Amino acid sequence: MNNRKAELAEHAAQAKEALAEAANRSGRAARDITLVAVSKLHPGSDIRALAESGQMDFGENYVQEAMGKQEELADLDVNWHFIGGLQSNKAKFVSGKYALVHSVDSRKLAQALHKKASGLGVVQDILLQVNIAGEMQKSGITMEILPKLADEVMEMDSIRLVGLMTMPPFFDEPERARPVFSRLRQLKDALEKQLGTKLPHLSMGMTGDFVPAVEEGATLVRIGTRIFGVRPPRI
Repeated sequence: MNNRKAELAEHAAQAKEALAEAANRSGRAARDITLVAVSKLHPGSDIRALAESGQMDFGENYVQEAMGKQEELADLDVNWHFIGGLQSNKAKFVSGKYALVHSVDSRKLAQALHKKASGLGVVQDILLQVNIAGEMQKSGITMEILPKLADEVMEMDSIRLVGLMTMPPFFDEPERARPVFSRLRQLKDALEKQLGTKLPHLSMGMTGDFVPAVEEGATLVRIGTRIFGVRPPRI
């Protein structure tokens, strides 16, 4: 266990160093960028070990798995991020239990999160997921739908829109993802003007492409394999 803890801490430190270097190149402060350790399919013991090393933000993709981990690790003061695809009928298990929901991609899902948060007397922070590349196999709204959905979300007082998220196509060369990240930043800037409010977050960049994402303005990067290693298959 001690060896695993040291391994995880070293991997996280290396990722944060690369993140800081990318931030410095773009004239930004590393403290303004949050590393979300994507812990899906990895055991709660890994999360505990990393938390004890100072990593406090963790991303989960699957509702049932995450519920078990949240119960197991209830004593930890960590920030949970829901980053996977979410069906509206499962929103009741998510709203109010996460610091941030990254993957809102429909009015129906936004309404479900809003309804549950309202019943709990809380405000749930969310991001709208945009499918910039138009990949059929990936979740996310189109760029054309974004302005309308953002307006609708702003009318729901128990959820708070704080930014945008995207997942670019997989590229062997990380630089090829840069135009996608740049476009998401442009969309956020335009949306801020439309809504008349600041949207502080851009969730973009993963293990293979987080460096150009940071250089293009990411405030949240979702890194899993680089920290935890190859994830086990989902059973």
